[in-house]
Amino acid sequence: MSDRTNSPLPDIQKTQDTRNIPIDKVGVRGVKFPIEVLDRSQERQHTIGNFTLTVNLPKEFKGTHMSRFLEVLNVYGREINVHKLPDLLKALTERLTAKEAHIEVRFPFFVEKAAPVTKKTGMMEFECGFDATANGHFDLTMYVRVPVATLCPCSKEISQYGAHNQRGWVTTRVKTNDFVWLEDLIDMIESSASCALFPVLKRPDEKWVTETAYENPRFVEDMVREVALAFDGDSRIDAYEIEVENEESIHAHNAYAYLARTK
Repeated sequence: MSDRTNSPLPDIQKTQDTRNIPIDKVGVRGVKFPIEVLDRSQERQHTIGNFTLTVNLPKEFKGTHMSRFLEVLNVYGREINVHKLPDLLKALTERLTAKEAHIEVRFPFFVEKAAPVTKKTGMMEFECGFDATANGHFDLTMYVRVPVATLCPCSKEISQYGAHNQRGWVTTRVKTNDFVWLEDLIDMIESSASCALFPVLKRPDEKWVTETAYENPRFVEDMVREVALAFDGDSRIDAYEIEVENEESIHAHNAYAYLARTK
């Protein structure tokens, strides 16, 4: 048996591949990492990012080096925002000898919200994130998923009293030409709903929420159009995708609508 103690270990990933097929994206997914994001009211917020990190793989290489993604993330991944992501992408292309690099990150983002009447405060969680690509230029998409309350216009119109309502989920992907706070997108989405959700509600607040939703009925079709109007009215937003899904309270299915637009 040969002694490999002092012999260099073979680099299988770097060996030649003869199938002549380049791969668009290879890398790591499901990487949890502590991050710091920008916060409109508190300047910065600490949270946990769930990362997918990938690069392109030329046809001549058998595989990529997974550990290098984590090495780059450990150096450049603490701050995640529009100002820092280009550095992380550049480091990925250099460390992995790639022409393209991609980052997808999702994280819980917390906003302190006051109840509408009693002003009792609590922390509201939103799912936020960024999708970023470097392939000669930098491309960034902001991701925000916001829970809202919606009340059915049909139910209100045909019922002698009352109307069914439900929780809806508004998922948006937005491209901008200038800096936009995550909270700006959240505000535009919430103002388009029958009513926003709140972490703490006392009885006067519940009355306000119920009556506000009743006066602002929304189909999923209404929701995507109202959010689109809000985005269209912001000159910083160049393009967007909007998905709305209502978890219907009286149906065995969900209602769904989707809209995409480049301004």
